[in-house]
Amino acid sequence: MITLLDPAAHTPSHILIQISDTHIVRPGQLLHGKVDTAATLSTVFGQLEASALKIGAILLTGDLADTGDLLAYQRLRELVEPAAARMGIPVLYGMGNHDARGPFRAGLFGAEPTTEPHDLVHWVGDLRVIVMDSTEPGQHGGFLSDAQLRWLADELATPAPAGTVLALHHPPVPSPIAMVNSLLLAEPEKLAEVIVGSDVKIMVAGHSHHASAGVLGGVPVWVAGASAYRANTLGPADRMTGLVGGEYTRIDVYPSGAVATSVPIAPSEVLYDLGVDDLARLADEYSAAAGHDAAREHDAAREHDAATEHDAAVSA
Repeated sequence: MITLLDPAAHTPSHILIQISDTHIVRPGQLLHGKVDTAATLSTVFGQLEASALKIGAILLTGDLADTGDLLAYQRLRELVEPAAARMGIPVLYGMGNHDARGPFRAGLFGAEPTTEPHDLVHWVGDLRVIVMDSTEPGQHGGFLSDAQLRWLADELATPAPAGTVLALHHPPVPSPIAMVNSLLLAEPEKLAEVIVGSDVKIMVAGHSHHASAGVLGGVPVWVAGASAYRANTLGPADRMTGLVGGEYTRIDVYPSGAVATSVPIAPSEVLYDLGVDDLARLADEYSAAAGHDAAREHDAAREHDAATEHDAAVSA
C-alpha cells in the first residue's frame, strides 16, 4: 500500500485573499466599453462566500477605481462591505496608480481627503499585515519615500509571532512585458535593504495584470493577476495588450513560509472530485499497475538475455 503524507501537516495557520486591480467604474459604465468590473468583483465574493475557507483578511492591492472617481469608490464599498460583513472578514484597501488619495479616503472610509500616503498595519491574530502606498500623485510608476521606508523599518524591528505579509501595488521585480517595466517600483534596492533578514514571509503586489513570482532581499515576491482583465505576456515587446478574463489570489501562511495560488474567476466544469479515500485507492492502483509493468519489463529482459545466449551458442 502506498504511504500518503498527512494532509494536516500542511495546514496553513492563516489564509488571506488578495484581489488586485479591480478598476471599478461608475454605475452604467463598462471598463474599456466591454468589461463589467463590478459584476466580476461580485462573482469573486460569491465564490469566497460559497467556499469553506477560514479567511483571515481580504487585501485589495490597488487600482480599485479606474479613474479615481468618488462614485466608483462608493460603488466598490457597496459591493465589498456587505459580503465581507456576512463572512466576518476585514477588508484592507491599498492604493494604486489609478487611485486618487482624496476620493479614495472619502469614498471608502468617509474620511476627510488628504494627500498623505495610505500606509497601515493590521493584525490577523498573530500575523501582521502591512499595506504600503507605493503611489506618487501624478505618476503611474511606483515610489516609496525615505520616510515610508523608515516607518517600515521601525515596524519590522519588532518581529510578529507569526511573521509579516507585506502588500503594495507596484511590483519590485521585473515583468515579461517590456512596457510594464517602465512603471514598476522605483529603487527596489532600498526596500530590499529594509526587509532583508526581517520576518516578512511574502511580499504581494499587483499592477502588472499578470501573475508572476520573484525574490527581493531574500523575500518571496508574488505579483497577483488582476480581477478586471489580463495582460498578454506572449505579445510583441513593444506592445501591451489587455485580454478578457481575470483572477485573484489565495495566500496560505505557514510557520515556515507562505504560498500564493492564483484563482481563476471564470467558472470551470468539474473534471473530477476526489476524497482522501479515493486518492489512497488510486495511488494503490497506480502502484499496482507500475509493479505489473516492471514485472513485464523484467520478464522481457530475461527472455532477451536467454535469446542472446542461445544465438551465441549456435554461432559457436
